[in-house]
Amino acid sequence: MLELVMLGTAASAPSIQRGLPAQVVLWRDERFLVDCGEGTQRQILRSGIGFRRLQRVLLTHGHLDHILGLGGLISTFARWEAVDRLEIYGGRWTLDRVEDLLFGVVLRGARPPVPIDLIDVRPGPLLENDDFEVVAFPVVHRGPGCFGYLFREKPRRPFLPEKAEALGIPAGPIRRDLVNGKAVTLADGRVIRPDEVLGPDRPGVSLALVGDIGQIDGLAESVRGADVLLCEATYLERDADLARRFGHLTAAQAARLAQAAGVRKLALNHLSQRYRVREILDETAPIFEDVVVVRDFDRFTITRDKITLTNEELQDDEALLETPEMADVTMD
Repeated sequence: MLELVMLGTAASAPSIQRGLPAQVVLWRDERFLVDCGEGTQRQILRSGIGFRRLQRVLLTHGHLDHILGLGGLISTFARWEAVDRLEIYGGRWTLDRVEDLLFGVVLRGARPPVPIDLIDVRPGPLLENDDFEVVAFPVVHRGPGCFGYLFREKPRRPFLPEKAEALGIPAGPIRRDLVNGKAVTLADGRVIRPDEVLGPDRPGVSLALVGDIGQIDGLAESVRGADVLLCEATYLERDADLARRFGHLTAAQAARLAQAAGVRKLALNHLSQRYRVREILDETAPIFEDVVVVRDFDRFTITRDKITLTNEELQDDEALLETPEMADVTMD
């Protein structure tokens, strides 16, 4: 099971209802903060997640609306001792900006409250264990070293209890060893191998976050078959020229990516304040059916059987924009 909690869903500038880009991915005891726009620490508190074990930050790129919240977050860590270390992942250009922000402005020569590791991201597996992996893939936006991230459970062979019962395998550690791929010897001397009680591989669930992107060419393979694709939809097709100018996507382009990649559900974020939810859905409907326009504090629970979306702070689904005349601001 994977969970995704949306902390900020606005593009470039916050609105009354939407904070700047940030989201948390949860898998078992692992937590990953993806991007950290201004005000993220308050959104973390409002979401009920809290700061414990929030020691990995994955940055999609180095624009200010995606990194400015790091200063306040680290200042809070200094007071609350919520984590014992902090790992910040990003492209080289992104990390250079983070280093300037944290060590040149926030800390100004002072010792960090916790050890801070800045980890240069390269395409490919970023974090991995026997059951789970995080994979980084390059995307095209404004500036070098922009990345999306794929969170994916590894395939597992399910344990077949009916076969175990038929073979007289008792419950307990013996069955656990078989699930872990080890042959076991029963009390009567019989040797049971994992293949006798395990079914064929079943894929785990996956979640793809693409961050800010300006084109979808060649991206489908990186997010192929994801259960949820979280993708920006900053503009509509009628403003495609603006999308190209600022290196962003239209909602229709996001829908075409979801269709090409064969994902289960498309979640749209990084939303311009100039559109209404209905306009966005009307543009995507002819291309891809299962689409949701996300809100701050939306929480996705992703299992093999279903994808559940909840939000304890329900907002007006219709209005994104409190000031329709406001132009998008590019926070470089």
